[in-house]
Amino acid sequence: MLSQKQSFIKGAIIISLGGFISKILGAFYRVPLTNFLGGEGMGIYQMVYPLYCILLTVSASGIPTGIARLISSGSKGAERQAFRLYGTIGVIGTLLMYLLSAPLASVQTEPAIRLCCVMLCPSVFFVSVLSVVRGYFQGRGNMYPTAITEVSEQLIKVALGCALAYVFRSDLELAVASTLFAVTVSEVVSTIIALFWYYKKRGRQPLFKERAAPYSAIVKYTVPLTLTAIAMPASQLVESIVAVRLLKGVTDNATALYGIFSGCAVTIINLPVSVTYGLAAASVPQISPLAERGEMNAARDKAFKSILITFAISLPAAVALFVFAPFAVKLIFSSLQAGEKELLVEMVRIMAVNAVTLSLVQTSSACLTSLGKPVKSTVTQWTTAIMRVAITAALIKFTSLSISGAAISANCSYLVAALINFWYIIRVTKKGERNENNADRIGSTRRRLDQKG
Repeated sequence: MLSQKQSFIKGAIIISLGGFISKILGAFYRVPLTNFLGGEGMGIYQMVYPLYCILLTVSASGIPTGIARLISSGSKGAERQAFRLYGTIGVIGTLLMYLLSAPLASVQTEPAIRLCCVMLCPSVFFVSVLSVVRGYFQGRGNMYPTAITEVSEQLIKVALGCALAYVFRSDLELAVASTLFAVTVSEVVSTIIALFWYYKKRGRQPLFKERAAPYSAIVKYTVPLTLTAIAMPASQLVESIVAVRLLKGVTDNATALYGIFSGCAVTIINLPVSVTYGLAAASVPQISPLAERGEMNAARDKAFKSILITFAISLPAAVALFVFAPFAVKLIFSSLQAGEKELLVEMVRIMAVNAVTLSLVQTSSACLTSLGKPVKSTVTQWTTAIMRVAITAALIKFTSLSISGAAISANCSYLVAALINFWYIIRVTKKGERNENNADRIGSTRRRLDQKG
């Protein structure tokens, strides 16, 4: 039955498979979209996404893991409170994107952006609601809703987006706007599916409603995770500005070089990383109840089990990326010129290790949240984000590495992030173990005194 709670491994496989299929569909979606929209159309398409991603990060990122942590640790009604809180934030995000559509089009000197923002803005609200439902089911150990809605999102976006782009291909502005409207439709349909699932599976409600989890408990876990999620796009934004400006001092194709790194190499590296996302999501309902009860030895064992499985899966993926980089480049980015393909193969091979380190960061961050320490993950991400920008700037400016410096910088930052997270997990669990042992000793002493009395 789809409503049954899955085992750790089964749940991880389900959500990983859904995420991987979604990533594959998204990667190959760019091939027909580029054919229909051309370079200018894709440029407009990409110019809308930074604002959308920022609003989406604020209104939705961190919700699934945060709500899953609360639900799995026994908090009642956390999802109901989250619906109210993040539904409101989603509405504000939608209105904000609508109001900023005209100023953004003016600043970027591209009138088509206004209509594109208008077509895309409703999805901010629907993604917020959808994220709450996903977190609710993840907390109950059921990964099917997340996996199925992720795949349904991509299927609708790809099918409808390609169809609309083809129909309106003679009008570039309308063609781009219609592909972004397809994104909104995909989120609306997926949210309807998720809500139907939620109301059907939650069962009969008690006559007297149980006291819902306070907003402060929701904010405690979701806000740090949101700040964690913002760190990566923020560092990438600053890195893009710094790297391109420095590269322009030594080459005429600075933008193209950075595009090959960020738009192509990172896309390929993220494919195997999406597989291990399931381990991160599945670890939350396994670890949270143990941490909530103070059983830190068992919680630590579960955390390191998740990390070891992540390593075992990601290491062969990294080797495969290194060995089969030319094949992956030819398959996904066949339209690139010969010189660009050679550079991309080099980038993928340099960054292949990120399949391991980024996967470990992803899982260890989820483990920290499960252990009740989401702020630790936030500190890690922002520390390494700043380090990444600094190393990128230094390597490009003071060496002959060119854009390869950005790839090496990414390797360094993710490795450091993984090590910091491991240190936090060991420190948190050892401290919890000491508290657990102290509590046992106090309890034992009290029992002996009672017996003497």
